[in-house]
Amino acid sequence: MFFKKNKNENNNLSKIAALLIHAAKIDENFSKSEETIIKQSLLQIGANNENLEKIFFDGKKIEENSNQILEFTKEVKNMEENDKIKIVETLWRIIYSNNEADIYETSLMRRLGGLLYIDSKLMGDIKERIKNKIQS
Repeated sequence: MFFKKNKNENNNLSKIAALLIHAAKIDENFSKSEETIIKQSLLQIGANNENLEKIFFDGKKIEENSNQILEFTKEVKNMEENDKIKIVETLWRIIYSNNEADIYETSLMRRLGGLLYIDSKLMGDIKERIKNKIQS
């Protein structure tokens, strides 16, 4: 679990959900499979079955009411490196859930790599690993 139990835990998870939702919506096709990937990821990073729908709903509201991704990335940026990589893997899984990445999705991931301080080679390696796994 990424977050210690505290009153801000759901808010932190909702911001991460907003980032994941933003990635899913950037190609203007937010699918049920992308929603499933997001919810599975949220369960892996600290959500539970009781608060999952609220976190997801709050994440959607945060994403809809924001005009920049900086506020979404703050929570991820403060995570340990392994945890950040798990989020990046989830982002690539969302993007490749339809077996392709468009220019908006790849542009988003380039920006996120910089904002999250993830080396471009590592970002590319994660992308290829997820792409190959999904397309196999």
